[in-house]
Amino acid sequence: MQYSRAKTWQILREHVTGEALLKHCVAVEIAMRAYAQKFGEDPDYWGAVGLLHDIDFEKFPHDHPNHAREILASYGYDDEFITNVESHARNWEGERTLLQKTLLAVDELTGFIIACALVRPDKSLDNLEVKSVMKKMKDKAFARAVNRETIVNSAEAMGVDLKDHIDFVTKALAAATRQPEYQELPLVS
Repeated sequence: MQYSRAKTWQILREHVTGEALLKHCVAVEIAMRAYAQKFGEDPDYWGAVGLLHDIDFEKFPHDHPNHAREILASYGYDDEFITNVESHARNWEGERTLLQKTLLAVDELTGFIIACALVRPDKSLDNLEVKSVMKKMKDKAFARAVNRETIVNSAEAMGVDLKDHIDFVTKALAAATRQPEYQELPLVS
């Protein structure tokens, strides 16, 4: 199966209409693509997993990601792809692959980084420093829905230093804001 961004985006738009969730899915896609390149993996495949990871969340928020399999199978995605999407569930059992660890590691972090950028005067990812993100992580009132423990533990499970992880994802998101394919839906605005 081809994992073209255009087709994956079209599929996502058929199931997700909310702007905030679309932006989140795009942010996770960007981080997954960047890590795939870093690890010598297929960025289109990893990006597709990231883009579609919350495909059932809008319709089934209390039963997510339990409906992803049915939705993705209807488009011809294979079992391995679907399992990768499902793997970011907090209650998922089994040993995670590098892709699956990465998905879990970027899922919470991307939203947190964007929240950090949005409270800055310039609302930009370009000048966002790791120390600013780390400081906000200590502030439990800031973005309180974000599970800090998941961010810390998933970076550790990936085998990356937390500060390096934050820096890498922040730079990937900032660079993507200048790419034409991400102009339709700005991550920060």
